[in-house]
Amino acid sequence: MNLWGGRFTGETDRHFAEFNASFRFDRRLIFADLQACKVHAAAIGRAGILDAQAVESIISGLDKIEDLASQPGFFERPEYAATEDVHSFIESTLVKLIGPAGYRLHTGRSRNDQVAVATRLFLRGEIDRIDEVMRDTQLALIELAEANSTDPIPGYTHLQKAQPVLFAHFLLAYFQMLERDRERLADARKRVNIMPLGSGALAGTNFPVDRHWMAAQLGFDDITGNSIDAVSDRDYIIEFASVAALTTMHLSRLAEDLIIYSTQEFGFIKLGDAISTGSSLMLQKKNPDSLELIRGKSARIFGHLTALLTLSKGLPLAYNKDLQEDKEALFDTIDTLSDSLRVTATVLRNIELNRERARAAAITDYTNATDLADYLVKKGLEFRMAHEVIGRIVVYAIQQGKELQELSLDECRNFSELFDGDLFQAISLENSLAGKCQIGGTSPDQVSSQLKLARGKLVGARK
Repeated sequence: MNLWGGRFTGETDRHFAEFNASFRFDRRLIFADLQACKVHAAAIGRAGILDAQAVESIISGLDKIEDLASQPGFFERPEYAATEDVHSFIESTLVKLIGPAGYRLHTGRSRNDQVAVATRLFLRGEIDRIDEVMRDTQLALIELAEANSTDPIPGYTHLQKAQPVLFAHFLLAYFQMLERDRERLADARKRVNIMPLGSGALAGTNFPVDRHWMAAQLGFDDITGNSIDAVSDRDYIIEFASVAALTTMHLSRLAEDLIIYSTQEFGFIKLGDAISTGSSLMLQKKNPDSLELIRGKSARIFGHLTALLTLSKGLPLAYNKDLQEDKEALFDTIDTLSDSLRVTATVLRNIELNRERARAAAITDYTNATDLADYLVKKGLEFRMAHEVIGRIVVYAIQQGKELQELSLDECRNFSELFDGDLFQAISLENSLAGKCQIGGTSPDQVSSQLKLARGKLVGARK
């Protein structure tokens, strides 16, 4: 029996019925929906609409459905092929289990507030699970940073060598990105965790259910304040998709860096066999497919965010069937984000830094030019003048085929009398790193402190 059949005398077109049905994907909401159904049954019992026996029978039946739905392959049974959605499935199965009393469950409720509360419950649980996965990805960054805490690599701007940094400092940059993502996720959760149940189809309910009591039973922080908005709001899904898009954008940037660093031209990192694939023709190759897929999956989530915004932009109040299209986008966003985070953590645990090559690259191609300019500033020269002097020295060094540290003191003094015997110590790789000792800098002491703070954040997050 359809939940809406009384008004109709004709048969639904078969093709439209298939087009209209959502059970193949919204059945994923079943456990959240059952949870809300049990509280709704108890609430209408508390309001005096159902007697205690009816409430007990309904909740017992819902428990049985929960057990059945937990069985592998349960939803693949042929008799469920024509089911319209997860809500009609629950009601029809409940009636089969306990008889006509099952029809009383829908008293004072619409599918509009039913799907809204189930989706919020479901997403709340997924956000908590994703936070744990994101936390593990951060932990993988910390572990790799700690294993290479004093190893330098070149830092880049415009993909041109800029200044030396510690590899751990580079990794902690991505830790910070994910930390912001986790903060955004936690903030979005606050708006997810508002209960719409009791809003009816759009105008509220005629029955005196205690919405605050229901919210407390379901673990919501508050209840919605406007029934029209409650059943038509999908901001919380769009906001989650936005956080997911930002997160996968960060994962994509990390993937791109690691892809570049793993090439023969750079050779800073080695990819383990566990995260690489080969070529069907070119047998010498070791391809970073794991990283390329992480980079590519971000586009999928960007597409879902755009689709959700487009879906919502022209909808009149209140509920419209268009909103059925939010589910697949939401579910795939959840799955793609979770998988991308997990694979990123796996990649980080299966790469090795080529210390010698990275170190050699960190101090070549004039990456210490800024340190040489700072040397002159400390000797009393204005920075703009120092910049000019060192620029001319770099041109000279290039012409001579030498690095800055390979020039003689006399060669340097041809450009400024301020150069003295201590200049080579000032532009050494060790001093270049150690000199960046302000909070947030790449000095070994600062990076060590930041690693401890990062671990502390993760430990605190579990309390």
